[in-house]
Amino acid sequence: MNISDAVALVTGANRGLGREFVTQLVAGGARKVYATTRRPEEVGVLERLGAPGQVTALLVDITDSSTIEAAAAAAADVNLLINNAGIATATDLLTGELSRIRSEMDTHFWGTLAMSRAFAPILGANGGGAIVNVMSLLSFRVFPGNGAYAAAKAAEWQLTNSTRLELAGQGTHVLGVHLSSTDTDMMKDWNIPKNDPRVMISEILDALAKGAHEFLDQDTRAVKQRLGASPEVLYDGFGPFAVPKDVALGSR
Repeated sequence: MNISDAVALVTGANRGLGREFVTQLVAGGARKVYATTRRPEEVGVLERLGAPGQVTALLVDITDSSTIEAAAAAAADVNLLINNAGIATATDLLTGELSRIRSEMDTHFWGTLAMSRAFAPILGANGGGAIVNVMSLLSFRVFPGNGAYAAAKAAEWQLTNSTRLELAGQGTHVLGVHLSSTDTDMMKDWNIPKNDPRVMISEILDALAKGAHEFLDQDTRAVKQRLGASPEVLYDGFGPFAVPKDVALGSR
């Protein structure tokens, strides 16, 4: 995927990774970027991110089929779809509100699926192009308090794998992105080490240009390498697999 030839559409472009995608696509010489947001007040702000006419802001809520249909009609020249929009409700599956759990799945799975279904024919008609799905370390391992998010991201991971296989025949490349904590608005209240979003987006776009099928940051790569191990290894230190207080960490 040559960024300088791209006509891209980015979901959740109003902040965080989405805004950085738009910024770097513009800097990389993309012919046009459709920057989508569900907040009407931010349309004008997004369009000022590029040269006149280079960025077109669209109102899109990926859980609302009518806005997706309108975006597909308005952006029929797209050859790069970046499914970035997301939410984080910090909800447990067994005790959390079902409405919040459904919101996670509606956004990360059903919303990503709806965007992919709407734009797959457009990508095919425009020569194949590419889809980038932005996911998480939690696609592979859940942390206490994030059951809903992890389940939705795990579902999106398999959606990504299936999409890659289904669209291979029309020449559409699919890149799955899995990141650990990254310094965006969504993570602003977490006092933990975080990725620099500028570095991550630069590396993701480079991976896309090289034809990679998956991008993992360092922490996510370490977790995925444990997927073939037992739960005791994958979840060492959590819940029933936590080391007892009276047991030295190096004793097992």
